[in-house]
Amino acid sequence: MKRAFKTTEAVFDLCYLTVAAMIGFTLLFSAAGNFSRMLAGVMVLILVGGDAFHLVPRIIMIRTGKEDLLRRVLGRGKQLTSITMTVFYLFLWQIGVLLFSPENIALWSYTVYILAAIRIFLCLLPQNKWAEWHPPVIWGIWRNIPFFLLGTVVAGLYFLQSSAMPGLALMWLAIALSFAFYLPVVLWVQKNPKIGMFMIPKSGIYLWMLLMCLSI
Repeated sequence: MKRAFKTTEAVFDLCYLTVAAMIGFTLLFSAAGNFSRMLAGVMVLILVGGDAFHLVPRIIMIRTGKEDLLRRVLGRGKQLTSITMTVFYLFLWQIGVLLFSPENIALWSYTVYILAAIRIFLCLLPQNKWAEWHPPVIWGIWRNIPFFLLGTVVAGLYFLQSSAMPGLALMWLAIALSFAFYLPVVLWVQKNPKIGMFMIPKSGIYLWMLLMCLSI
């Protein structure tokens, strides 16, 4: 049963990367002067590139069982993914600002970029011990506090502007659900590794978010 779950995870990860990359290239090559759509394409490809640094070694580990040999690569892949996920939300924020042109948004934009900078800085600190199988949970919490705040602000923008563009009307909900699946992993995955399976629906929700971007 455990082997079947791991195989399912590997197949899903491969499909996720493939579909996400296709969406990214579709957005980029169909932009035709649409700057917001071009930004969305770059955003998606940054997300895919970062996720690949973690998911590809994960797929190889599942297929080969060589966990010790891939431990450091997996850890650094998680670090890079954490950074590119942050950049993804910066792009998503900027796309929303361009599309909706909300009033009095400058202060919130500063807040978003400050939160992202804090998150990336925390991800770069050696105390995270990314290359270890059981890195300190407290650092996982610390580095995700600004990330959750960042996601909340971005979700708030799309919620307040949900009627402005029907294709993006549920972007706020997708963001909220992605964090709802991510939070248990941050808090409890080391106590119960099965909780890591929440990353599968989280990735599915990311695909939903990327598909919504096709309406830009």
